[in-house]
Formats: sequence, structure tokens, C-alpha cells
Amino acid sequence: MYEVIVDELALAKSNPKETIQEHTDKLLENLALLRKLYPNLFADIDWDILYWACVYHDMGKLNSKFQKRIKTGKRFINEIPHGFLSLAFIDYKMLKEKGFGNKDLKLLFQAVAYHHDRKMPFRNSDIEEEFAGLSAPSERFKYDKLPQKLFIAKYIDQGYFSVNERFYEEQGKLFFRFIMLEGLLNRLDYAASADIPVEKPNDFLEGAMDGLMCRWKEVNKKAHWNDLQEYMRNNTDKNVIIIAQTGMGKTEAGLLWLGNAKGFFTLPLKSAINAIYQRITKDVVLEDREDRVGMLHSDTFIRYLEQIELSDKDEKNDNKEDLSLDIYYTKTKQLSLPLTICTLDQLFSFVFRYRGFEQKLATLSYAKVIVDEVQMYSPELMAYLVLGLHYITHMGGKFAILTATLPTFFIDLLREQNIHFENRQVFTDDRIRHSLKVLDKEINAEDIFSFSRQYGGKKILVICNTIKSAVSIYHQLKEKIAKENHQVQLLHNCFTKADRAEKEKHILEMGQSKSKESGIWISTQIVEASLDIDFDLLFTELSDLNGLFQRMGRCYRKRELDLLYNCFVFTGSDKRCSGVGAFIDKEIHRLSKEALTSIDGVIREGQKVAMVEALYTKENLPDYYATITDLVRYVQCHQAYELDRKEASKRFRGIDTVSVIPRKVFEEHKTEINGAINELKSGYSGVGQVQAKIIKAKARSRISDYTVDISSYLARNFEIKALKINEYEQIRIAECGYNSEEGIIRPVLKPKADVKDFPAHSF
Repeated sequence: MYEVIVDELALAKSNPKETIQEHTDKLLENLALLRKLYPNLFADIDWDILYWACVYHDMGKLNSKFQKRIKTGKRFINEIPHGFLSLAFIDYKMLKEKGFGNKDLKLLFQAVAYHHDRKMPFRNSDIEEEFAGLSAPSERFKYDKLPQKLFIAKYIDQGYFSVNERFYEEQGKLFFRFIMLEGLLNRLDYAASADIPVEKPNDFLEGAMDGLMCRWKEVNKKAHWNDLQEYMRNNTDKNVIIIAQTGMGKTEAGLLWLGNAKGFFTLPLKSAINAIYQRITKDVVLEDREDRVGMLHSDTFIRYLEQIELSDKDEKNDNKEDLSLDIYYTKTKQLSLPLTICTLDQLFSFVFRYRGFEQKLATLSYAKVIVDEVQMYSPELMAYLVLGLHYITHMGGKFAILTATLPTFFIDLLREQNIHFENRQVFTDDRIRHSLKVLDKEINAEDIFSFSRQYGGKKILVICNTIKSAVSIYHQLKEKIAKENHQVQLLHNCFTKADRAEKEKHILEMGQSKSKESGIWISTQIVEASLDIDFDLLFTELSDLNGLFQRMGRCYRKRELDLLYNCFVFTGSDKRCSGVGAFIDKEIHRLSKEALTSIDGVIREGQKVAMVEALYTKENLPDYYATITDLVRYVQCHQAYELDRKEASKRFRGIDTVSVIPRKVFEEHKTEINGAINELKSGYSGVGQVQAKIIKAKARSRISDYTVDISSYLARNFEIKALKINEYEQIRIAECGYNSEEGIIRPVLKPKADVKDFPAHSF
């Protein structure tokens, strides 16, 4: 049996030591802050329910087993979670006298019971057995948020709570009230445990944007917000859909739309997130970055660490900097910052309504979300995005779609989910940037070489649909211009992270308009979106219209056209372009090829928009559209609380890659890798918790630099050996060739051992 601890030092947590009273006080302080910043979140009665949820949520920790475990680390078999035991202390009679109804009390009971939500193999009777061992604490126990004589129930009134009885979407308003109550209780609880404010106010962004314009005017007195930016600034209270050509200032437009509201800026690629974060913190938010702007993706902690190490420090204080880094990372992870730049999966995984999803959706209910480059998303991610926007807008949040091109059927998907938004707006200018030559043949080095000479481009970008095709063109071009002394570079996904980072840095530097460097870069679709590069000539395989126009945005990005042709697209002739039928939809490719038959020469921005809108309709692509709508229904059919967070994240991301270190790379860097492994195995008993975290993050990052993410299909064709680090982590060594020029040497594919039994965790 449990018994209540009567010591006034009854702990809520042990590292650092904090009593239940102290922890609860922090929750209530954060509750006051949240209510001050966002007073219109709830009806008044719901604020009251949230208050009592904060008061009662950890009362179940007043028992001997919990206190012994937290002080000694000893675990007990079948220990009842403290959230369930907290139900014994909820004085429902007193609360009914205060005006709470039965539904209010059911909300309160479920919020307290499930505030650490996981599979719980208990029945009401199991919990009630432990109630019998609870008794009121002596006067030595000080808890000033409750009457001196605590109420302790002998049983659970099933009118208010029964194990595994939940609020589901079919119950309408109650379901969404529970999301807000549970989600914000968890936000308050985690913030209190981390000793951070639950929210930092956005009282700076409008002023920061005014400051940016003032700095622009110092350089150019005629500087002003363009039509796109003015539209966004004048429609901050609406859901908007914007199609805007490359170079129109979509980032600034998005920030003007956010204004002084809590905001999330979502992008499809980590490299794009890093670039936008750097741009905003360098050009817009110039002060107090760690309280204002964060970036959230799988490598956030190490990226923050790199920034600190690269910054110029006059007075170095390692302990202070380590603590500052950890707090910054915690505020980012807990969604406490006013502006967060992140990947879609960091926010929208809540659509699976996994156990504990409420805190994300509750936060988004009073936030604004910018979604950039929608056309980059797969049918799965597009389905999750549409469903996520349905929930967000239903609960009061707002969104802005900012994209260079937009499939028409995406608007139909939004309407099917009853999402309200303003009519889509298109912003283009009169500049002519592109002239397109359509070549009905396979991409080849001969034509690339010939047209490059004819049009004299110094910076040439070649984009292939697949790595295999890119590597083939790379070797052909190297052989073709061996005597010309031109540099030829290759970029794709199958390089080690260190080599890829170096290559991305190089292409970004060369792709700047002020760069005098010349040469040829061959790449895959990883350069399609969000890379601010400007090449002279583009040669590309046809993927689809969306992809083609995105690729064209990497050529003459902001310049006026001064060539007869600057973009060349190879449509494959009788053969399909590489990747078609694998990850490029056959019908979309066919229709795209058909749409280009009449194009030869100048293609204006408005013409691109019209071509995309005409092609990507649910009438033209009924099977593709049905795939997305079926995915929406599939997710909706999941019962809430059926999945846990990890499983939901796995399904959302659809990860089908394996992280490996090629054998050659491992042998070349064996000393560094083994040193990092030893650091991960060390206990660091004499080092502070934050410093140990940093040491291990650096070790993982060093190992990660030597890894390559390859498809599970490709991995089956290599012998892979696992080198175990600990219970949760291992390194996979792939018996394959590798060099920094072309990446992994791909074999002639044939079935081999499957790798599905490897743990999901990878560096």
C-alpha cells in the first residue's frame, strides 16, 4: 500500500531537488504569464479548470514508493503512475460548489490522470486499492493552494473518470476543450521542470521589420515594401495563400504577416532552415536572439553549439555558455520562443493524435504557421499538412502558404476539409528571367558541352532526377572537358555529411552573383528549393512542371535575361527520364512533357503559374488526388491515443533510409571514430550534466560527419556490420566503395541481406 509522506520536503523531482510545493508554484507562475500574454485563449471557466489541474496534477507524488524511488533510484514493480493517484485528492464536491459542472470535472480528472500519457495496464480497482493507503498529511506539510484538511477519496467516481475512457473527436467540443486543457497543462509542467518561462512574448518583430526597412533606405532611399509584402502586412488576421516568384522577398513577407504574434516558419529541408535562421538573426532580429528566434530540427543542439564556438568571445566563461546553450535549446524544444523555424514533421506529427499530442496542437491554436514550398512535399506529407491545417484553424490558429508554384488540387484539398482562407493571390513582376529550350532526348554531356560553349555561361548547373544519372553525366563531362581546365563538381545525397556540407558551402559561394568563380555543378533535386544560388545556364532532366520551374529558379534568379536560351530541359524522347515511375509520377511526367511541346524561348512568370494550375488539377490527376485523399482518411481513421509519439513520428516521416559509414571512410578515420565512441561510453561522473551532454553531442556529431544516408533498397546490396555503442546506439559499417568526388560507389543491384532488423536510431 501507498502512504502519504508527511515530510514538508516531499519532492517532485530530485535533480535538482524541488518540492511539490515549489514545482506547483512554478506552474502557477507560468499560468499567470500565459494568461497575461494570451488572455483570450479560453472561456473563463476553462482558465479555472487549468488552475486546478496545475494544483492537483502532482499530488499523487505524496506516497512512499514515489518518494523512495526519487530519492534512491529504486523502482517498484507495477507502481501506479502518480497522475492516477492524484485523482484521490480532487475535491469534486468543493469544485461543484464553485460552479463546476460534470463535464468540467471529467475534463479535470482526465487531464490530471493522463498528464504523462502512455499505455497504462491498470483498472480503476487497481488505483483504488492504493487510495486506501493514502492519508492526510500532518500540519508539517505545507501546501497553501489547498485547504488545511485535504480531501482524499476512497474510490473514483466513474461519472468523472474510468481508466482508458477518453474524449474522442466524435464528442466535438469536449474533445477540443480537452486538447487545450491537457496540452497547456503539459506545457506548464515541462516549463516548470526545465525552469524556463512557458512563453516568451513577441514584442519585437514589427519593430525589427521597421528597422530592416530603415537600413535598406540608408542604402537606397527609394526602398519600400513591394506589393506582396504590403499584402501580407495588411492581412495579418487572415489565412492566406500566396504564389510568388523567386526573388520577391517571401521571407520578409512572411515575417510581416506574423507581426507580433507567436509564429512557426516551416521549410522542407534542414539546410533551408539553417539558411533562413542565419538570415533572420543576421538581418532582422539583431538582439536577444536566444529569447526570440529558434530553429528546430534533428540537429538543432549541435548547430547551436557550433554557433557559440564560432562566435567571437571577449570574455569566455565555459560554464555560463554551456548553461546558456542548454537553456536556449530547451526553450526551442519546448516551443517557448516567439518565432521558430522548423521542419514540417517537428510540428504536424500531431495529426496522428498520438499519446501526448495535445501540447503541440494547443500551442498552434494561438499561433500562426507559415508553410513554404508546398510543391516540394510528397503526397503523404501533403495529406498530413492539409489535415494539420484543418485542426489548427478549427482551434483558432492561422496559416500562410508561401510558395513559388502551387498545385490547383491543393486548394481543393483545403476546401474538402472546410478550411477557410482568402482567395489565392499571385505576385509576379515584368522581369524576363528565363528562356527555355526543350530537347526531346535523354540528358547527355555532348549537348551540355555544346550549348555551354554556344552561350558562354561561366556558371553551369546540371540537375538530374537520380543519383545514378548525375554520376553518369559527371563522368561524361569530366572526360569531355578534361583539356579545358574547368572544374566539374558533383552534389547529391549519398556523400558523407562532412563532404556534403563542404560541397553545399562551395555551391552556395559560387552561386552568389558577386562570385567570379566558374565551373559546372551536377546535382539532383536537393538544389531545387530554398538555395539562394544564381547560375548562368541550367541543364535539367524533366521531372515535372513544378520541379522544372523550381530548378529554373536557380538560374538568373534576380537578373534580366540577356541570352537567347538559359534553360535547357531534356524530356527523354521515347525513353522515360530517370526516376519516372519510381518517385516521379508517370502521369504527371507525361502531362508535363505534353505541356512543354509548345514552349520554345521566353517563358514569363505568370505563364509558369498558369501552366502549373492547368496541369495539377484533380480532373487531370484523379488517381494522384485519390492517393492524397485516401491518406487523409487513413489518418483520420486512426483512433486517438492509439499510437505513441515515436511511432507517429516514424509514420509521419516515412523514413526508408539507413545511416552507414562506408568501410573505406571508417578505416581512414578509425582513430577519430573510436575516440568518439569512447566518449559516448564514458559516464562523466565528475562533469556537470550540461557539459556531459555537450561532450556526447560533439561525439555523435563527429561520427555523424562520416555517415551516409542510403535507401534501404540500396543497403540490401551491401554487407553491413553493426558496431554496438550502447543499448540504444550503434554504428553500421557498409562494405562499399566511396570517394569524395562521387560519393558511395553504387554496385550492380541484386538482392542481399535485409537490414530491417536494425534499430531505428541512427546518428
